[in-house]
Amino acid sequence: MKFSLFVHIERVSADDDQRRLYDEMIELCHMADDGGMHAIWTGEHHGMNFTIAPNPLLNLVDLARRTKHVRLGTGTVIAPFWHPIRLAGEAAMADIIMDGRLDLGVARGAYSFEYERLSPGLDAWTAGQKMRELIPAVQKLWQGDYAHEGEHWQFPATTSSPKPMQQPGPPIWVAARDPSSHDFAVANGCNVQCTPLHFGDDEVEGLMAKFNAACANHPDKPRPKIMVLRHTYVADSEADAQVGAEELHRFYVYFGAWFKNERPISQGLIDLPEEDFANHPFYSPEGMRKNQIVGQPDEVIARIKGYEALGYDEFSLWIDSGMSFARKRDSLRRFIDNVMPAFA
Repeated sequence: MKFSLFVHIERVSADDDQRRLYDEMIELCHMADDGGMHAIWTGEHHGMNFTIAPNPLLNLVDLARRTKHVRLGTGTVIAPFWHPIRLAGEAAMADIIMDGRLDLGVARGAYSFEYERLSPGLDAWTAGQKMRELIPAVQKLWQGDYAHEGEHWQFPATTSSPKPMQQPGPPIWVAARDPSSHDFAVANGCNVQCTPLHFGDDEVEGLMAKFNAACANHPDKPRPKIMVLRHTYVADSEADAQVGAEELHRFYVYFGAWFKNERPISQGLIDLPEEDFANHPFYSPEGMRKNQIVGQPDEVIARIKGYEALGYDEFSLWIDSGMSFARKRDSLRRFIDNVMPAFA
């Protein structure tokens, strides 16, 4: 089992200075690198202060100069917002700057808020079809002199300029939930990123079952890697775990508001009334305590051992949580010092 850190700049209040938040994110990434984590992942989002990440490659190039060992991954770029030639070239350039440490995660995207602004009229189905067209095109552009006649893009023979340092290209990861996404990833030689979000371990088991079925459908393909991404808080006591669960509850209520895209948004922020937190039907603190990985080190170890037994290759600690920087830092320190050694 390998371990990684999944991190954005997270902002829910206009009082939070964005440069300070960036510096705090960098400190968490230093801890991950120095502590022996395998990778750092950051995503792509637009116009949302909830997760500030307009270009993950930009952040990762900066991290490449501040870290020594970790691989650096996009978790994820949003396929319909990229042209294949642009993504192939920019990812290849980033891979060169990173000395071959890039992993390229790709997704269809999740927020209608972003679709409305960057690609009006786009729906989830079409975004998924664009992802399935984009990834093979990028793979072929890395090899060069590739002409494309697809449903969404057409271009004459083109070479990625530059070519990536890693050959035949950086590992590509597909964000997958439904069986067809798992099947597409395996068929195209891609690894799989999956997140159970607020659901429990039944969802974790179900995602692995879909992955195993996809592998069985393609016995001629090497079995790719699969990563599970999960909100995690390593507590110093049961009382501290309860506080962590309450904080994750508030984070997910914000997440749900962004996902539903019904609330007014000002300066990239949603101002939620307290009754939204008190009355939410399923993002409850009790649900967070049960379903997310929240607890003291022995409990966290046992949960992740279960994921390892299912066949997951990588566990990514999703640290965005609504918690203060100090609480994120202390949880990450306990994860590195008290959880990871159990898997050495």
